[in-house]
Amino acid sequence: SAEAHFCLNLDTKYADQQLRTTIVLPKGSGKEIKIAVLLPDVDNPQMILDKGAAIVGSDDLIETISKGNLNFDLLLTTPEMMPRLTKLGKVLGPRGLMPSTKAGTVTTDIDSALAEFKAGKVECRADKTGVVHILFGKTNFTEEDLLENLTAVFNSIKQYRPSGVKGKYFKTLKICTTMGPSLNIDLSTLV
Repeated sequence: SAEAHFCLNLDTKYADQQLRTTIVLPKGSGKEIKIAVLLPDVDNPQMILDKGAAIVGSDDLIETISKGNLNFDLLLTTPEMMPRLTKLGKVLGPRGLMPSTKAGTVTTDIDSALAEFKAGKVECRADKTGVVHILFGKTNFTEEDLLENLTAVFNSIKQYRPSGVKGKYFKTLKICTTMGPSLNIDLSTLV
């Protein structure tokens, strides 16, 4: 995988300096993800499975998750199911699977959310030190595809600059392969 690490001038202990958004990568992420869909009443699960979901369920899925069976990478749900998910916070939270509206995983339009995440929508958030770590493609992508994805990530992070940030926003940008050495990128080349 090709990864980008943006070091930002953020102090994430303040609410107005948090960065959390989603980005649709123009050329996709190259990663195949298993999506679970949690709905209040599933009248036609095969229709949702045909659109790309790996698992579809209601209370039966909540029961499966509470037993610790987390054989999915992303959980999509509707707003009316969120109160039932609160008891699963300790199971889903530490693994980063808890649905949220900011991440785009709590939605009334499950079909379009499913299509976007299958096409390469990724979550972008700053860790507690103000660094954004994000996968922007696979190493077998062409240079143009990787550059287009990296530019989309850069522009999205720039667009969603938190209101509390003072002064210079971007400190450094490093790109690397998974477990490979990093390269410093001159930020002026992306602007």
